[in-house]
Amino acid sequence: MKQKLKAFFTEYRLLLSAVSPFTFALFLISVFAMNLLANKSIDLPFGWLALDCGILVSWVAFLCMDMLTKRYGPKAATMLSLTAIAINLLFCLVLYLASLILGTWGAFYDFGEQTVINEALDSTIGGTWYVVLGSTTAFVASTLVNNFANYGIGKLFKKNPDGFLAYACRAYLSTAIGQFVDNLVFALIVSYFFFGWSIVQCVTCAATGMVAELLVEALFSPLGFRVLKMWEKRGMGEEYLKYLREKKETA
Repeated sequence: MKQKLKAFFTEYRLLLSAVSPFTFALFLISVFAMNLLANKSIDLPFGWLALDCGILVSWVAFLCMDMLTKRYGPKAATMLSLTAIAINLLFCLVLYLASLILGTWGAFYDFGEQTVINEALDSTIGGTWYVVLGSTTAFVASTLVNNFANYGIGKLFKKNPDGFLAYACRAYLSTAIGQFVDNLVFALIVSYFFFGWSIVQCVTCAATGMVAELLVEALFSPLGFRVLKMWEKRGMGEEYLKYLREKKETA
């Protein structure tokens, strides 16, 4: 058991040093932002359709996961995702503690010292337990689905598996599945029970959110592919990849 833990932390340490700091920072910020923005629903003219503002940034997290999966594998991408989730929960705790501190937000003065505004901001920033629970559960589920689906789809490409066509197919398909799972799980846990959404709204939210986020990721996927090729050219994370190869050979 001791040896397994030592091996795990060795692998984890190498992984953290292998990943681009900018990419991981962008990934972490997107995870934090989409969970915070999920508190706000979007008013739409269709009763059967419902969306929340989390869709504005959630595609960034999936773009980063697709790049990380391609370079380091699904296990590594999942480990980094769980790390981001843990840091996000820590931030949620900090915000919750901040909401308990007596004081006033700037909007309190802008709107004529209305106490209800200050209390509403405290409630939103501090986070509601069911929103945190729903967003965390949804992202864990979608992370596993996205990363391993991405890897599995990539295995189907025997000819030029490192080309853009293979990258695009594995990214688009895995993101579509992962985004649908993320949106649906969150909607069923939070929106259905606490926001009063119907099952139809939950499903349509998951589907339309998936399409919207997929279209934005498709727009930026060529950039993601170029960054990935830059990583490969510079040998980024080679020490970690070498460790994995040696581990596989001795297994």
